[in-house]
Amino acid sequence: MQTFTIGFTQKTAEQFFSLLKKNKVSRVIDVRLNTTSQLAGFAKKNDLGYFLKELCQTDYVHIMDLAPTKPMLDAYKNKAITWESYADKFINLMVQRNIERTVDRNLIDNGCLLCSEHQPHQCHRRLVAEYLSKRWDENIKIVHL
Repeated sequence: MQTFTIGFTQKTAEQFFSLLKKNKVSRVIDVRLNTTSQLAGFAKKNDLGYFLKELCQTDYVHIMDLAPTKPMLDAYKNKAITWESYADKFINLMVQRNIERTVDRNLIDNGCLLCSEHQPHQCHRRLVAEYLSKRWDENIKIVHL
Protein backbone atom coordinates (compact mmCIF):
# COMPACT_ATOMS: atom_id res chain seq x y z
CA MET A 1 0.00 0.00 0.00
CA GLN A 2 1.22 3.47 -0.85
CA THR A 3 -0.12 6.87 0.07
CA PHE A 4 0.99 10.40 -0.64
CA THR A 5 0.75 13.67 1.24
CA ILE A 6 0.82 17.20 -0.14
CA GLY A 7 0.45 20.76 1.04
CA PHE A 8 -0.69 23.44 -1.37
CA THR A 9 1.07 26.50 0.08
CA GLN A 10 4.25 27.67 -1.65
CA LYS A 11 3.19 25.76 -4.77
CA THR A 12 1.74 27.16 -7.94
CA ALA A 13 -1.34 25.46 -9.34
CA GLU A 14 0.90 24.07 -12.10
CA GLN A 15 3.33 22.55 -9.59
CA PHE A 16 0.54 21.16 -7.41
CA PHE A 17 -1.48 19.47 -10.15
CA SER A 18 1.64 18.29 -12.00
CA LEU A 19 2.89 16.48 -8.88
CA LEU A 20 -0.44 14.70 -8.46
CA LYS A 21 -0.62 13.77 -12.13
CA LYS A 22 3.01 12.64 -12.36
CA ASN A 23 2.52 10.34 -9.36
CA LYS A 24 -0.78 8.98 -10.71
CA VAL A 25 -2.66 9.80 -7.50
CA SER A 26 -6.12 8.20 -7.56
CA ARG A 27 -7.81 10.58 -5.15
CA VAL A 28 -7.08 13.54 -2.94
CA ILE A 29 -8.25 13.18 0.64
CA ASP A 30 -8.69 16.65 2.09
CA VAL A 31 -7.85 16.62 5.81
CA ARG A 32 -8.25 20.36 6.38
CA LEU A 33 -10.59 21.86 8.93
CA ASN A 34 -11.28 24.91 6.75
CA THR A 35 -11.64 24.17 3.04
CA THR A 36 -13.12 27.48 1.88
CA SER A 37 -10.65 30.14 3.04
CA GLN A 38 -9.94 32.90 0.55
CA LEU A 39 -6.26 32.21 1.23
CA ALA A 40 -6.66 28.72 -0.24
CA GLY A 41 -6.75 30.07 -3.82
CA PHE A 42 -6.97 27.14 -6.25
CA ALA A 43 -7.35 24.72 -3.31
CA LYS A 44 -10.81 25.85 -2.17
CA LYS A 45 -13.02 22.77 -1.82
CA ASN A 46 -15.45 23.32 -4.70
CA ASP A 47 -12.77 24.53 -7.11
CA LEU A 48 -10.32 21.80 -6.13
CA GLY A 49 -12.76 18.98 -6.85
CA TYR A 50 -13.35 20.39 -10.32
CA PHE A 51 -9.66 21.00 -11.09
CA LEU A 52 -8.65 17.52 -9.90
CA LYS A 53 -11.23 15.82 -12.09
CA GLU A 54 -10.51 17.94 -15.17
CA LEU A 55 -6.72 18.20 -14.96
CA CYS A 56 -5.72 14.91 -13.33
CA GLN A 57 -8.71 12.57 -13.59
CA THR A 58 -8.42 12.35 -9.82
CA ASP A 59 -11.25 12.06 -7.30
CA TYR A 60 -11.69 14.37 -4.33
CA VAL A 61 -13.05 13.59 -0.87
CA HIS A 62 -13.08 15.68 2.30
CA ILE A 63 -12.91 13.71 5.55
CA MET A 64 -13.53 15.91 8.58
CA ASP A 65 -12.58 13.11 10.99
CA LEU A 66 -9.00 13.53 9.74
CA ALA A 67 -8.91 17.22 10.63
CA PRO A 68 -8.03 18.73 14.00
CA THR A 69 -10.60 20.57 16.07
CA LYS A 70 -10.73 24.35 15.80
CA PRO A 71 -9.62 24.97 19.41
CA MET A 72 -6.69 22.58 18.97
CA LEU A 73 -5.57 24.17 15.70
CA ASP A 74 -6.04 27.71 17.02
CA ALA A 75 -3.95 26.93 20.12
CA TYR A 76 -1.11 25.69 17.94
CA LYS A 77 -1.31 28.55 15.43
CA ASN A 78 -1.37 31.10 18.26
CA LYS A 79 1.65 29.40 19.87
CA ALA A 80 -0.31 28.59 23.02
CA ILE A 81 0.91 24.98 22.65
CA THR A 82 4.03 23.46 21.11
CA TRP A 83 4.15 21.19 18.08
CA GLU A 84 4.75 18.22 20.40
CA SER A 85 1.66 19.05 22.46
CA TYR A 86 -0.42 19.60 19.33
CA ALA A 87 0.77 16.27 17.88
CA ASP A 88 -0.11 14.43 21.12
CA LYS A 89 -3.57 16.04 21.22
CA PHE A 90 -4.19 15.22 17.56
CA ILE A 91 -3.09 11.59 17.95
CA ASN A 92 -5.44 11.26 20.94
CA LEU A 93 -8.21 12.76 18.83
CA MET A 94 -7.63 10.15 16.11
CA VAL A 95 -7.81 7.43 18.77
CA GLN A 96 -11.10 8.86 20.11
CA ARG A 97 -12.52 9.09 16.60
CA ASN A 98 -11.39 5.52 15.91
CA ILE A 99 -10.28 6.53 12.41
CA GLU A 100 -8.62 3.20 11.70
CA ARG A 101 -12.11 1.69 11.67
CA THR A 102 -14.02 4.51 9.98
CA VAL A 103 -11.62 5.35 7.13
CA ASP A 104 -11.76 3.06 4.11
CA ARG A 105 -8.31 1.64 3.29
CA ASN A 106 -9.14 1.86 -0.39
CA LEU A 107 -9.34 5.64 -0.09
CA ILE A 108 -5.86 5.83 1.38
CA ASP A 109 -4.23 3.36 -1.02
CA ASN A 110 -2.76 5.47 -3.82
CA GLY A 111 -4.56 8.47 -2.33
CA CYS A 112 -3.01 11.74 -1.27
CA LEU A 113 -3.67 13.44 2.07
CA LEU A 114 -4.01 17.19 1.50
CA CYS A 115 -3.59 20.11 3.86
CA SER A 116 -2.11 23.57 3.63
CA GLU A 117 1.33 23.18 5.25
CA HIS A 118 4.17 23.24 2.74
CA GLN A 119 6.34 20.66 4.52
CA PRO A 120 5.07 17.51 6.28
CA HIS A 121 7.36 17.72 9.31
CA GLN A 122 4.96 19.74 11.45
CA CYS A 123 1.73 18.88 9.73
CA HIS A 124 -1.14 16.66 10.78
CA ARG A 125 -1.36 14.95 7.36
CA ARG A 126 1.90 13.14 8.21
CA LEU A 127 0.47 12.17 11.61
CA VAL A 128 -2.62 10.72 9.91
CA ALA A 129 -0.57 8.63 7.48
CA GLU A 130 1.77 7.33 10.19
CA TYR A 131 -1.10 6.61 12.58
CA LEU A 132 -3.03 4.58 10.00
CA SER A 133 0.11 2.69 9.01
CA LYS A 134 0.63 1.61 12.64
CA ARG A 135 -3.02 0.92 13.46
CA TRP A 136 -3.69 -1.06 10.31
CA ASP A 137 -0.45 -2.98 10.82
CA GLU A 138 0.38 -2.17 7.22
CA ASN A 139 3.71 -1.09 5.92
CA ILE A 140 2.25 1.89 4.10
CA LYS A 141 4.82 3.58 1.91
CA ILE A 142 4.34 7.29 2.63
CA VAL A 143 5.53 9.68 -0.08
CA HIS A 144 5.51 13.41 0.68
CA LEU A 145 5.05 15.46 -2.49
